[in-house]
Amino acid sequence: MAANRNVGSGFLFGLGLVAFVDETVFHQLLHWHHFYDKSTTAAGLVSDGFFHAFSWFATIGGLFMLAGLRRRQAWLPRRWLGGLWLGGGLFQLYDGTIQHKLMRLHQIRYVDAVIVYDWVWYAIAAAMVVAGIILIRKTGAKQA
Repeated sequence: MAANRNVGSGFLFGLGLVAFVDETVFHQLLHWHHFYDKSTTAAGLVSDGFFHAFSWFATIGGLFMLAGLRRRQAWLPRRWLGGLWLGGGLFQLYDGTIQHKLMRLHQIRYVDAVIVYDWVWYAIAAAMVVAGIILIRKTGAKQA
């Protein structure tokens, strides 16, 4: 039970962390896009606010779960880190495939060669997912 909670806590924290970095770097600092780019700039900024709130709720939720694990002395750092990588990578894959391509809420960047940005985005996401799965599997037999 504690092994699964470690993965869940890390997953939620990783999802929130990657969403937070995405929103901070690509939305606020670089101004590449907003969460919702099919309307006015004001609507885009409001959508960014909701996205930012979601990322913080996920991050804080993951940390509350981590605090509970530590209080019960059930924290498994490597397994938790595996959940973090998995959650962050799956969020990035979801964002790149569902939000960018299927729903067309926004693109990573509005340039002619967007495919280069897309493939870098997917490669980083895939590497994170693989790293997470490896860590979770390596710790599963020993600590589950």
